[in-house]
Amino acid sequence: MTAPLDVLVVGAGPTGLALAAELRSYGTAFRVVDRSLDRTHESRALAIQPRTLEALAGFGVAGELVARGNPAMQLRMHLPQRVVQMPLFDIGLSDTAYPFLLFLSQAETESILTEHLAAQDVVVERDTELVRLELGGSSVICRIRHGDGSEETVEARYVVGCDGAHSTVRTQASIGFEGYAYPQTFLLGDLEVDGLEPGAVHTYMTGSGMLFFFPLGSPTTWRMLAMRPPGVPEAEVTLGLLQEITDEYTPDRLVLRDPVWMTEFRLHNRGAAHYRSGPCFLAGDAAHIHSPAGAQGMNTGIQDALNLGWKLALVCRGRAPAELLETYETERAPVGRSVLRFTDRAFTIGTSRTPLIRFARTQLAPRLAPLVLRATGPRGRVFRTVSELGIHYRRSPASTAGSRPPRKGPRAGDRLPDLPRGLQARSAGPGWHLFLSGPPALWPAERFASVLRGRDDVISIHRLGAESPWPDAVQGLVRPDGYLGYVARGAQLEGIRAYLERWLPVRHG
Repeated sequence: MTAPLDVLVVGAGPTGLALAAELRSYGTAFRVVDRSLDRTHESRALAIQPRTLEALAGFGVAGELVARGNPAMQLRMHLPQRVVQMPLFDIGLSDTAYPFLLFLSQAETESILTEHLAAQDVVVERDTELVRLELGGSSVICRIRHGDGSEETVEARYVVGCDGAHSTVRTQASIGFEGYAYPQTFLLGDLEVDGLEPGAVHTYMTGSGMLFFFPLGSPTTWRMLAMRPPGVPEAEVTLGLLQEITDEYTPDRLVLRDPVWMTEFRLHNRGAAHYRSGPCFLAGDAAHIHSPAGAQGMNTGIQDALNLGWKLALVCRGRAPAELLETYETERAPVGRSVLRFTDRAFTIGTSRTPLIRFARTQLAPRLAPLVLRATGPRGRVFRTVSELGIHYRRSPASTAGSRPPRKGPRAGDRLPDLPRGLQARSAGPGWHLFLSGPPALWPAERFASVLRGRDDVISIHRLGAESPWPDAVQGLVRPDGYLGYVARGAQLEGIRAYLERWLPVRHG
C-alpha cells in the first residue's frame, strides 16, 4: 500500500479538476483518478457564469477561459408573430469583473484546468477506477483498479466523489440519490447553421416545446438543443432528423450542416440525501443533477469543489478544526436544492404540453415579453440569480456578524463584491484576508499582533481607503473562497478574536 494521502479525488471532470487545483494551492497530499481514458472532448456543458469565473481567477485561468470563450450578450426570442431582442446580463452585475455569460465548451474548460494542473506537476490518473471503499479507523481504505487490470490499495483521510450521476463514492458510502427522471427525450447537435444571426442565443417558442441555438464557437459555431417532438420515434440521431425538427419548430429557412457531435439524452432531477458520510464527500453531479436550464450544473459543481477544497486543506494541515468540514453540507446543500427547484420550474415552463402552460408559452409570452423586458428590476434579479453572484452563506456557523454589524455593504456570509474594481484581486489565492476599512489610525499594526500571532501564514492584512465596500470603519475577514466569514464595525477586537479561535486556532508545540 502506498503512503497515506490526505484526499483521494474520484472523478476528473470540471468539479474534480477544480478541487485538485484548490488542494494543490495548499500543498495537500492528494491524488485524482478517473475511469475515463481521456478528458471530455465533446462540448457538453457550454456556459460559465460570472461567479465561477471569479472563483477560478485565483488560479490564474480566468483570463484564458475568457480568451477562448464567447461572451454572448444578446438573446433573440423567436415568438409566433415577432422576434424580441433582449440583452443578457446588462444590469445587476456592476460588482464583478465578469459581467457576462461566457459560452465555452466543457471540453475547453477541462483542457484549461488540466493544463493548469500539469504546470503544477499534478498528474490526472486516467483509466483508473475506484472499486471499493472501506472505513479503516481514522482513514478510508480505497481499492482502485488500473486500465491494465492491476489493483492498488490507497489509504486516504478523506475521499471526494466528483464522479458524476452514477457516482461510485455515493453508492459505496450508502448515500441516497432522490428524485425523478423527466419523460422527454432531448436531441443535441454541435454543428454549423446557415441563416442564423451570429453572436446571440436564439430560442424558438412553440406549442411543442422550445428550440435553442447557442453560440458555441468551438469546435463548431452552434449548439442546437431541442425536445424530440411527439410522434417522432426513437431512432439514431442524424443530421436529417435535426433538420426536420428545425423545420417544424421555426419558420426561418435555417440549413444545418457539418455536425461534429450529435446525441440524444434524458434528463433527471435528483439530489443526494447528504453531501457527506463520515470521511466521504460528494460534489458536482454526484450530489445533484438537473436540467441544463440556466446553465447551472457545471458551475454549481465547480463552486462545490472550491467551497470544500480549502476546508479539507486546512483541516489536513492541522490549521482548522474538523468541525469546519461540517459547514460544507450546511452551505452547499441549500444551494443544490435551490438549483434543483429553479431548473425544474424553468424546464416545466419550456417543455410542458399541458394546455395552460402551452397557452402561456405561445400566447401570453409574446404579449408580455416587451413589458417584462422593460422592467429592469425583475430582469436584474433574474440575472443576479442565474449568474450565481447572489449566493450567500449567511446562515452558516462559519459566518459571524460582530456585535456592531455594518449599516451598509456586504454582510457576514456574503460574497466579497468586486466594487470598486480590483478588490477581489487583492484576496485572490489561498489563505484568508483581513480587510480594514476606515481611518488608518484605527489600525496600527501592533493592535493586531496578538490576534494574528501564529496565524501569519494563513491571514493577510489589507488596509482599505476609498476602495472599501463599506462606508464605515469595518473589519471584514474574507475566507479563502471569497465569502466574508466575519464582519463588524469599529476597532474592538474581541469578536474577531473569538471567531479566529474557533475556526483558525493557533497551533501549539
